[in-house]
Amino acid sequence: MLLKEKNIIIPIDNREQSLISFFESYIKSSLSEDEIPIRFVVTSSDEQNYHCELGVLSGLKEMPGLNPTSIFKFEKRKSENTNKFNTVFVVPTGIGAEIGGHAGDANPVAKLFASVSDTLITHPNVVNASDINELPENGLYVEGSVISQLLMGTIGLQRVRSNKVLLIADKHSDEIIDKDLINAISAARSTIGLNCPKVIQLNPPTNVYAEYAKSGRSAGRIEGLKKLFDVIANNIDDIDALALSSTIKIPENVAKDYFSGKGEVINPWGGVEAMLTHAISLCFNIPTAHAPAISDSSLYMKHFGIVDPRMSAEVVSSCYIHSILKGLHRSPKIIKERELFQESDIISASDISCLVIPENCIGLPTLAALEQGIPVIAVRENRNCMQNDLNKLPFKTDKLFIVDNYVEAAGIISVLKSGVTFSSVRRPLEHTKIVIN
Repeated sequence: MLLKEKNIIIPIDNREQSLISFFESYIKSSLSEDEIPIRFVVTSSDEQNYHCELGVLSGLKEMPGLNPTSIFKFEKRKSENTNKFNTVFVVPTGIGAEIGGHAGDANPVAKLFASVSDTLITHPNVVNASDINELPENGLYVEGSVISQLLMGTIGLQRVRSNKVLLIADKHSDEIIDKDLINAISAARSTIGLNCPKVIQLNPPTNVYAEYAKSGRSAGRIEGLKKLFDVIANNIDDIDALALSSTIKIPENVAKDYFSGKGEVINPWGGVEAMLTHAISLCFNIPTAHAPAISDSSLYMKHFGIVDPRMSAEVVSSCYIHSILKGLHRSPKIIKERELFQESDIISASDISCLVIPENCIGLPTLAALEQGIPVIAVRENRNCMQNDLNKLPFKTDKLFIVDNYVEAAGIISVLKSGVTFSSVRRPLEHTKIVIN
């Protein structure tokens, strides 16, 4: 089994149709019978084409019991529940986002949004900071593909008191790193009360390679997934959530450039991590998160000097895994039975009040919100390597707000929550329109 990235150019079709169905049809014709898409992004668009990058999983015939749902499956919500205001906050992994593109440096924004929302739904890239995770109390920690499925209307989320978390980790050639990983699990058990029944070590390890895609996004390639998938399949009935730790192979100069680049170099690890967790969440329907293992314990002693504050959590951490253990401890259960979506303790697409993204980002969350009628707030200050104009998408009136910064975004959330019209709190206030028919 192989997980890799593909580039696809899709000609723009100006006929009125669902963009999700349009992309699904074109991509389906571009893949073989033994390939499925697991991650989709429009990296740039112009007058003629959508330039897309696609994470593709091949070799599913090796696991005949798996029957993952298409990432493009869409169920339109029939109504919006307004008894609570639930915000989805996404910073796509691997796009070099100015805020949230390094090591949990979007944690303060998550706290801000949580303060003006009943529930904040976000993903590991926002709050994971190596050995630090500041997920707000009213925050739900879910993997990125789970957010996509939630917005697409195909799953619901159910809060839990706690999860039984299995850790699957590569058997490391450096004994010090192996022991530190076990100590990190023990620390989570003794401090947050984590239920981790066992640690399974893979030997030989999964081959995970970090690479940069054509657009500049961080992505990668993962070989030999069959063994990892077999281990998951053999343990899935006894666990609630899955933590992963792998050594990600990257050129030494890339890591050096990242830490010395003053925040200008895109984090090389995150993209391939997202590809892996997307594939597992999709195939096994279980909360999943990944932490990279350090390649050599001698790097513990490497002095990177004073780094950009956004990546400082990485240089003061050792195992990088506590953030995902804290997140998975109470990550919500994924509900696929649509008849349960009406239950009071289930959050479905009907319960989502708005989506906040960096400007220029077009992926499944954006497309799903567009078709569900969920307001989208896009933030200019969170610059990134995506090159799209969201104004060219067919948003209905008052469903797309492009703002300068996250403080302004929090204001828009408050406006939406209060029910007042955005224009009514700005000046000048236009005269009331009169139409004689």
